Amino acid sequence: MNSKSKIISSVRLFRTSVHSCSYKDGEDAVTVFVDPELVIDQSLNSKLSELGFRRSGAHLYRPDCDSCAACISCRVPVAGFNWSRRQRKIWKSNQDLTVEYRNDLDDSDSYALYKRYINTRHRDGDMYPATPEQFEAFIKTGTDDTLFYKFYLGDKLLAVSVMDVLQQGLSAVYTFFDPDYEKRSLGNFVILWQIRKAAEMKLSYLFLGYWIKGCAKMQYKSSFRPIEMLIEGNWILLN
Repeated sequence: MNSKSKIISSVRLFRTSVHSCSYKDGEDAVTVFVDPELVIDQSLNSKLSELGFRRSGAHLYRPDCDSCAACISCRVPVAGFNWSRRQRKIWKSNQDLTVEYRNDLDDSDSYALYKRYINTRHRDGDMYPATPEQFEAFIKTGTDDTLFYKFYLGDKLLAVSVMDVLQQGLSAVYTFFDPDYEKRSLGNFVILWQIRKAAEMKLSYLFLGYWIKGCAKMQYKSSFRPIEMLIEGNWILLN
């Protein structure tokens, strides 16, 4: 039994019933969750991230569909990241933003921004409509190693990023931003900022969650190169 198998065998997993896929129209999906009674510490979060798990609020999960393997975990090797011309332009156009660290998101501005983002950008998703309870469970609930960063233009909040510090990298849990500032490409800018933050912290990777070929909402992730994708249990580098 290899080390990856030992990790899984030592953790209780719970498999959901079949439900509608959030990413592929007309498709069914199944998800496995780590035992909710387990404390998500940095060690567990780090090891399971290597195996393709993600954190959502108080849960670690991974797609486990019977007839589909479209959801592929991806991460950016920070040291080898190559900036494209467009990414340099995005970075330059957002240098007037200031970034502030927060211990939590116990403020009305953060929820108001989240609500506008979900209700504008994700009206077709299962998170619509946004609610305070959803914000509490999905965004505010973190671990001892969760970081919250807020991005401001003057005194106006434009974006919020939630990240977990893993042993081998940063995990981009979720980012939401002001949909009125589309020209700034705030989602892409925050990823560039996270890559720099990981390098500053001397961490090797930025985990970006799942990528699905042909899914328009996820194509931006593949523009960060080189990128590693978890294929059949192995991280494959794509330049």
